[in-house]
Amino acid sequence: MAVFAMHNGDAPEFDGKITFYVIVSVFVAAFGGLMFGYDIGISGGVTAMDDFLKEFFKEVYEKKQHVHENNYCKYDNHLLQLFTSSLYIAALLASFVASRVCTELGRRPTVQISSLFFIIGIGLQAGGTSIEMVLCGRLMLGMGIGFANQAVPLFLSEIAPAKMRGALNICFQLFITIGILIAGIVNYFTSDIHPHGWRVSLGLAMVPAVVLLCGSLAICETPTSLIERKNYEEGMATLKKIRGMDNVMAEFESIVAASEMARQVKDPFSMLLKPSSHPPLIIAILLQVFQQLTGINAIMFYAPVLFQTVGFGSNASLLSTVITGLVNVFSTLVSIYTVDRVGRRILLLQACVQMFLTQIVIGFILLIDLKPTGSLHPKEALIVVILVCVFVMGFAWSWGPLGWLIPSETFPLEIRTAGFACAVSSNMLFTFVIAQAFLSMLCHMRAGIFFFFAAWILVMGLFTLFFLPETMGVPIDAMVERVWKQHWFWKRYMVHVDDGDDEVILKQVHPKVK
Repeated sequence: MAVFAMHNGDAPEFDGKITFYVIVSVFVAAFGGLMFGYDIGISGGVTAMDDFLKEFFKEVYEKKQHVHENNYCKYDNHLLQLFTSSLYIAALLASFVASRVCTELGRRPTVQISSLFFIIGIGLQAGGTSIEMVLCGRLMLGMGIGFANQAVPLFLSEIAPAKMRGALNICFQLFITIGILIAGIVNYFTSDIHPHGWRVSLGLAMVPAVVLLCGSLAICETPTSLIERKNYEEGMATLKKIRGMDNVMAEFESIVAASEMARQVKDPFSMLLKPSSHPPLIIAILLQVFQQLTGINAIMFYAPVLFQTVGFGSNASLLSTVITGLVNVFSTLVSIYTVDRVGRRILLLQACVQMFLTQIVIGFILLIDLKPTGSLHPKEALIVVILVCVFVMGFAWSWGPLGWLIPSETFPLEIRTAGFACAVSSNMLFTFVIAQAFLSMLCHMRAGIFFFFAAWILVMGLFTLFFLPETMGVPIDAMVERVWKQHWFWKRYMVHVDDGDDEVILKQVHPKVK
């Protein structure tokens, strides 16, 4: 067998093309993202439906009917917020279990398990006869999201050729946006189905859940996962299949070398505490935290509520949500086209400027013209909708997809599932916090909530400018040599220790394969 070595810190470049099998696998796996997006979009519409409120939240329904009720506070109810946010605390806990399953069983079985959680959760939600039953369904859905969000981005990053990794991984975010759009369309039509339109909205999630389950039975496991579990022949065969060529020895040897190093690590979570693990871990966690502190999920969860707050009627607010959903989908397509051409950093920095300005302008419009009672002038309300679309546009081609892409491609194999579990759990934790707190924050901070998110966007931009390295085109198992050891700040953590102490260096080793 050929010997593949790396010289002077230069990482290998591997050949490969986009095969039909890769396209099918990516399409099926990304349905995990569609489930996530559908839930993000559906919950806001359902919680704005009178039939749902009368069934489970009579206090909120009665408060909503008072025409002089405070615009900013009429939906402020902790139990109502718990309906949306409970899913994410379950996803947080599930992500750590999913990390172990992902390592021991593989990415594909983890996706299959997630689809089973989805199906159970959807049944409990759509058939719910009590708030306890509905919340139990939300928890099951949360388990599904925890498993899917752990496995799918890793699956997509490991199956994609390095030069197309960004575009293929962003399919996960694309399907999230498609799920949000579908949910908005569904809510728009089911809002007129009385009294069980909300059950139809929740129950239709069964369609992508079943597609995910059936599709996951047909897709292959990733070569990295197979080799990591010592299935070398199957790993080689799968690598040839997904690359559409027989000359894959260089990439195979690189994966074998990384998996041999990974096998020496008995406790990957403790290894995350080592200084050499800090750069990808810190960036992965902060990207997830920042993604939520843009305010995007506050807008997407509660878009119908938000648009009602600024003066739109119930149906008009749902239609506005469909419009923002369309903007979300098409803007994500922009990211797929540009991410492997212009790079990750440029997209993130440009979007920070765009999102900062829109949040500031929205905040000033509401601060000046939206009083506790009454509503905005129709022209001003329309401007708010346009600004929300511009904000969503910037997020959709930057922090949305790249918040998942960068953590999935920067961890060495030995800590990849553990590190990504920390990223997923951080995302779920802050999604939970924002979902649980947003309506109360809107009530107490009023227009100031937009200035709150704008301040965080400014922080995000500065962090990206100074501390986020570019990872475009770098093979996934060569990040240490090509990225972390070359960065002005993070290279100080890449310490090579030869004296046998307990620090482990994360470096690429390419031994001979005989």
